Amino acid sequence: MAKGKVDIRDVAALAGVSVGSASRVINDAENVSPETRGKVERAIAILDYRPNHTAQALRSRSSKTIGCLFTDVTNPLYARLFRSLEERLRKDGYMLLLANGLNDAQRETETLSMFSRRGMDGVIAAPGNETDAQVLAALNGLPMPVVVLDRDMATPGCDALLFDHAAGMKAAMAELFAQGHTRIALALWRASSRPVRRRIEGYRAAYKAAGLRVPDMLVQAASATSSVFADVDALLKRADRPTAIVAQGTYTLGSTLRAIEANGLRVPQDISVVTIGDTDFARDHSPSISLLNVDAQRVAELTATLLHSRMTDAAQPARSERVPLQFTDRGSIGPAPRP
Repeated sequence: MAKGKVDIRDVAALAGVSVGSASRVINDAENVSPETRGKVERAIAILDYRPNHTAQALRSRSSKTIGCLFTDVTNPLYARLFRSLEERLRKDGYMLLLANGLNDAQRETETLSMFSRRGMDGVIAAPGNETDAQVLAALNGLPMPVVVLDRDMATPGCDALLFDHAAGMKAAMAELFAQGHTRIALALWRASSRPVRRRIEGYRAAYKAAGLRVPDMLVQAASATSSVFADVDALLKRADRPTAIVAQGTYTLGSTLRAIEANGLRVPQDISVVTIGDTDFARDHSPSISLLNVDAQRVAELTATLLHSRMTDAAQPARSERVPLQFTDRGSIGPAPRP
């Protein structure tokens, strides 16, 4: 028999069982005796049988796939989240398919429509365009369970998992205030997305809570991959230069550290540095950069729980879960230098 032409009837015949029994083994049903399971599995191995998953999906109305839309898959933080999500959902037999939105509303809309046409069992979405009408319509129109990841979106039928950026920023600022820092710069990229908004809110709220005036030290790059070197360099040349900087991500942090080095300053003796999100670059820097970070495994676990709960009961009210950002001191912060 030619390879690729084997079907379930051939497996059943070689195993000496009914087609129904062979099907139950292939679909990992529980009501199968060990003897029957052994016969069918041996027949599958001998015939090199490969189940038709498309047909199985049509019969079971499950594709065993979850669509995942991220803003920029080159971002190491999204890459780390994807790995954790993939490992967690794999345990439940699901394949996670990743799509790159590139902060393009049309591309994000088309991707969500494709998820719908492909019959995904669920969708995890972190689009770059939170308020775009087409993106919102595409999300709200999805027929499968959706978890919106760290976005403030008008999606009443979707569950949400939100990172508590504001509280995390306050915690990092409190650590810096405790070391005597009052002139703290914040380097982000220019976006209207929830993470950027909440970080700025937390930054300003921390100053207000401490009874201090918010300094004019907010730097925002044109994009997530743009350099802030020139802006940070200008800040460091001021007479009232910052004594500490909080910088997001990989690209912003990298150009911030280059500006610090170009001005002959040392970390943490002359200036303290905190980053947002864990990356190899931050860990490998000397000294390692202190950071605010979410627990990626906890994010994956909560996301899986929300998806499975919605698959079980689609009519339940939408839920919103929060994940804290934790501050870890790795040695890149120290006392504010004396004037």
